[in-house]
Amino acid sequence: MRFFRLPVSLILLALMASPLAADPRESAAESFFPEADRFESLEGEPPAKAAFRGEEQIGILFETVEVAPIPAYSGRPVNMMVGLDMDGVITGVRVLEHEEPIMLVGISDERLEEFVEQYVGKALHDRVRVGLTRRPREGYQHVDAVSGATVTVVVMGDTIMRGAREMAIAHGLVDPDEVPLAEAASVREDHFEPLDWAELRDKGAVGRLHLRRGEVDEAFEGTDAEDVDTAPEDAVDDTFIDLYLTYLNTPSTGRNLLGDDAYQRLMDRLESDEHAILLMARGRYSFKGSGFARGGIFDRIQVHQGGSSIQFRDRDLVRAPNMALDDMPSFGERDIFVIREEHGFDPGVPWELDLLVRRQVGALDSEYVSFPVEYQPVEDWFDYPDPPEALADRQDDRPLWVSVWEDRVVQIGVLGAGLLLLTFILLFQDWLARRPRLLFRLRIGFLVYTVVFIGWYALAQLSVVNIFTFTNAVYTDFQWSTFLMDPMMFILWTFVAATLLLWGRGVFCGWLCPFGAMQELINEGARKLRIRQIELPWAVHERLWALKYLILLVLFGISLHSLSTAEVYAEVEPFKTAVTMRWQREWGFVLYALILLGISVFNRKFFCRYMCPLGAGLAIPARLQLFNWLRRHPECGSPCQICANECEVRAIHPDGRINLNECHQCLDCQVTYWNDRKCPPMILKRKRYEKAARVAGGGNAKESPLRRIDPKPADAGAD
Repeated sequence: MRFFRLPVSLILLALMASPLAADPRESAAESFFPEADRFESLEGEPPAKAAFRGEEQIGILFETVEVAPIPAYSGRPVNMMVGLDMDGVITGVRVLEHEEPIMLVGISDERLEEFVEQYVGKALHDRVRVGLTRRPREGYQHVDAVSGATVTVVVMGDTIMRGAREMAIAHGLVDPDEVPLAEAASVREDHFEPLDWAELRDKGAVGRLHLRRGEVDEAFEGTDAEDVDTAPEDAVDDTFIDLYLTYLNTPSTGRNLLGDDAYQRLMDRLESDEHAILLMARGRYSFKGSGFARGGIFDRIQVHQGGSSIQFRDRDLVRAPNMALDDMPSFGERDIFVIREEHGFDPGVPWELDLLVRRQVGALDSEYVSFPVEYQPVEDWFDYPDPPEALADRQDDRPLWVSVWEDRVVQIGVLGAGLLLLTFILLFQDWLARRPRLLFRLRIGFLVYTVVFIGWYALAQLSVVNIFTFTNAVYTDFQWSTFLMDPMMFILWTFVAATLLLWGRGVFCGWLCPFGAMQELINEGARKLRIRQIELPWAVHERLWALKYLILLVLFGISLHSLSTAEVYAEVEPFKTAVTMRWQREWGFVLYALILLGISVFNRKFFCRYMCPLGAGLAIPARLQLFNWLRRHPECGSPCQICANECEVRAIHPDGRINLNECHQCLDCQVTYWNDRKCPPMILKRKRYEKAARVAGGGNAKESPLRRIDPKPADAGAD
């Protein structure tokens, strides 16, 4: 029994006992200005500290969340401390806080620190781009991205440079004229020229980027992805993407392309100082892609103007209507993206769109190349006033979560079909329990679907962290749109919530948990190989049930203090390692998950039964279960113990009661319930019927109708 308890206990204690990280602000200040002898708070806004050497001020320190709180992949800003010397040169950057999910589950903080260190030595007037560019542009400096977190680091880079400029101006390090903010032109709303497609192209009102497959292959030469997805020799001249872009606020583009009604609806939708650009494309590559859906980020396109980079989120997408011009080409993709007020975009000066092409070179590693296309506005269509004031504060807009659902319709359909099948299994469990072979095959097939599709493909592994996040949202700033942003998780949680009331915790734990399905499939294989199973004594087993509830309480208490800290300690769940990150993690996490799966060879679903805080969290509301669908005979438990002995998660008490808090709805006990060759009460009924049939038929015995079931296969889980 020590084999099961000792290693897992040690790992659990190691995970729960690690000290919290110290506040890095003090050490960051000293490393940014090692010659400083004191730091004092500066007057004015935004808040900052000055570094002094004697009586001489040598720089300032500030936190980016105070001046440029730009949301990253998680929807919340990454907070960094930045040091600036008196000449406006960055002396240091340190990441203080973030809630980026991709970082929390696999990309180390060291890689983030390596990224931000690239900004040390950059000056306020420098134009910095993140990632490899096919055609480096004069006047720009490039820094390496973090593979697997491109969206996050692009936002971080923009946060550093924008925050440094605004802070230097606010606290007098530089003259505002030395770091000019964008001088926003205004659209001449009364100016309209009726133009067709060709005339719009001739005026330069529509930009174009045409890439051939061979050009893209050449751009990846010298990288790890140069041999990935290359074009055959006869296809190098085929179109990779033919992309067109234009600015829609000007009547001469918007009205001509969209028509008067659609143009007016779009303008009515935009707030003051918001801008709409139209992207249209044909070819094998999508400028929008599908990877944006989970985090709400479009990671294939960026707009650059001056030193600022603009990344679009799902709420910035507007579905483009049918085009009004008859002479324009047809496009497979066309979408409108809104540039929000906080970006300080100037439509009257040139801007640039970067198309990022990504090639996968490993489970988590990718190579990116960006292809820029410059857009030159038609100056006659704008008025150029005096420079505006500094950029306005960010305003929250309701996300367009509907567009996310529309773009994941196939995945939603596959998940919906799976949940409908599971609902059928649960509703007609009596009918299926009389057909053990069919039920067994359905169950094994569904478990494989859970691991492969729900887990590794859709990454919809539920976690106890989801419970804490929902609880925290209810008591803070609850918004349904936040949860609707991930349709797979939202649908799965909705289904689980409904089934908790009807069938209890077991529907998720027994059918929809990818890690639980892994354990069960491994145990099924072990039983087929006749590997001896090891079970704990009932008294020990019954008390170990409480362990997962204790783990839940500890994690819940931590979450009340800090949700991000609770996410770290929730690594007691191996879900991120085995499912979300597909085993691409440090060896300690992998070893922990492998130990739990290894125990499943000898003991069915050990982690689920004794350690899973999510299972404990689901069991608590499941006590409100409205129905009990599991049939029992009066003889169950007294004297018959067949179901109790065969229950592979041991959820049946010796007295015959099924503990619904621990039941995984595998339905094996229901198969036994209807088996008139195995269940004593059913055997007795069958014999009475056969005896009555012999008497009535003059000795010709007939088979009992009670046994109209297939025999359970030998490898169907019986021990």
